[in-house]
Formats: sequence, structure tokens, C-alpha cells
Amino acid sequence: MTKALTRAKRVGGSIMVRLPKEVVQQEDIHEGEMVEVDVRKPKKEWFGSTPSVGPFVHDDELDTHE
Repeated sequence: MTKALTRAKRVGGSIMVRLPKEVVQQEDIHEGEMVEVDVRKPKKEWFGSTPSVGPFVHDDELDTHE
């Protein structure tokens, strides 16, 4: 199984997603073949989801105060 992120696009009254060329080649997919699609929205972690907040690092941990 190969995973890829792609954007959904409206075509008429439907939403369409395209498979990247690399996935098509890796999985040897041909026009007209049946493929199984597992649909999920990617989850964003809170840290790093805004430009001003970077990913959580060890220095971000609170030190105990004595």
C-alpha cells in the first residue's frame, strides 16, 4: 500500500482526487482498473500548525521550581 497526499477538486457535482504519477507507477495502476481508496483528512498537530509556533522541543518543557 502506498500513501500520498493530494487535493480534492470539484468536477461538476462531484469531488475528484488524482493519484500522483509516482503512486500510479509504484502500484502499477492502469486506466479502467478498480482501486481501493481509504479516505481520511490529514490531522494537524497543534504545535507547528501556525507559522509563529514551531514544533515542541525538549527546551519547551517546564522546569520544576524549588
